[in-house]
Amino acid sequence: MAQSAPANGASMAERKKSRSDFRFGKVLGEGSYSTVILAEEKTSKREFAIKVIRKYHIIKERKTKQVMREKECLKKLNHEFFIKLYFTFQDEENLYFGLRVARNGELLDRILAAKKFDFVCTRFYAAELIEAVEYMHSMKIIHRDLKPENVLLDDNFHIQITDFGTAKLLEADDVSVTRSSSFVGTAQYVSPELLKDKQAGKGSDLWALGCIIYQMNCGKPPFQAQNEYLTFQQIIKCEYEFPEEFHEDVKDVVKQLLVIDPQDRLGNRDAGYAELKSHLMFEGVDWENITTEQPPRFMKTLNNPTNGVQGVNELVDDFDQALLSDATGPKPRSQSSADCASYDPADAEGTGLPLDMSASEKRDWLKKQEDTEWNSFCKGQLILKRGMMEKKRGFSVKLRQFLLTEGPRLIYIDPATLQLKGEIPWTSKLSVELKTFKNFYVHTPNRTYHLIDKTNNATKWCKKIQEVSRHYFGNSEKKGS
Repeated sequence: MAQSAPANGASMAERKKSRSDFRFGKVLGEGSYSTVILAEEKTSKREFAIKVIRKYHIIKERKTKQVMREKECLKKLNHEFFIKLYFTFQDEENLYFGLRVARNGELLDRILAAKKFDFVCTRFYAAELIEAVEYMHSMKIIHRDLKPENVLLDDNFHIQITDFGTAKLLEADDVSVTRSSSFVGTAQYVSPELLKDKQAGKGSDLWALGCIIYQMNCGKPPFQAQNEYLTFQQIIKCEYEFPEEFHEDVKDVVKQLLVIDPQDRLGNRDAGYAELKSHLMFEGVDWENITTEQPPRFMKTLNNPTNGVQGVNELVDDFDQALLSDATGPKPRSQSSADCASYDPADAEGTGLPLDMSASEKRDWLKKQEDTEWNSFCKGQLILKRGMMEKKRGFSVKLRQFLLTEGPRLIYIDPATLQLKGEIPWTSKLSVELKTFKNFYVHTPNRTYHLIDKTNNATKWCKKIQEVSRHYFGNSEKKGS
């Protein structure tokens, strides 16, 4: 039985590790320039989440400073509520970060599974987040991309904040950092000062905290429109509403965090975090012993999310370099610039088309789709991702063309006869489970579909299916849309 990584990583730094020291299991996640893989150290049998970062891409995309900044932040943050960095090493191709395994996946998946948290659960995780953000700011670090996807849960359901790729280390007593024209953050959680003034500081993290607390208590973010532009307009005007059943104490905290002027936000005023912690919502919270408090039992009753970690399986001694996340997207088969211009992200190797594109962009893609042999199967709906995969059932393996379309629909076709062979029924309970770079499962209430992508892009399929599912079923208002 594999053991979790030790609480103190000091003893593990005695000698530099190498890729050959580990056996590798399932993919835990992908970033824009990295892939996180569950791994077991051969000698100690300890488990780690190893973040593999391709040197070629961080140099090409000029992300070297970003990677070094993440490493520096992780080394500085010595607190139970943050992902622990145990070791780093590198070879000719990659950088490797050895991280603590967050066995219970993302906070977002727990919110979606619960539909919404009750007051006790919302207060517990809001308090942990406040404690973590206060500590982070005391270390002169602002996260700049706080969101439920970047809040993981450990073995005991305590938070583990991760992903410091866009974080910033502040100088002296700075409270804000001026950006150029680049965008930092995620649409639903980005602060108005970043959108208007290209600035993000401690107050920006508090704004994101307000958005997360709101989402925990009602199941959806406060700012959510048909596309990013409209979402940004809501944020700039601070236009949002509370559902009738929203808890009054939680509402008051959110109203004092979601304030246009960052200096007026609760926790960023003269009294600092003491004022936020003393709010009526947190009455009874033992701030001195918060890291050892027992999480609500309710969390353990939720269905296990698809990105939870159940342990290393299908171990291999190494992985193929070509399978790692590609920051620039898959390269077209031809190397000519003309072929690059015609590359379709919906095809077998692509990441898929976005759901929030403009009306004109959608018309253009639908026009291109008309010239394909798959258009007649789509009933006027846009193909978001397509590709040839094997569908395995028992000892039977069938090659099928899969189409993921708006609706959502996931249909499969016999590529030889061009006959529709079936459709995976899509409900709010549909989930995906990544097993290897090739193999993944689509779980429905009545059946599990075993799919094999021989182009090694199972990760991209899982990510796109999850994205589409969240778009249509992420909250009750979107059900049936």
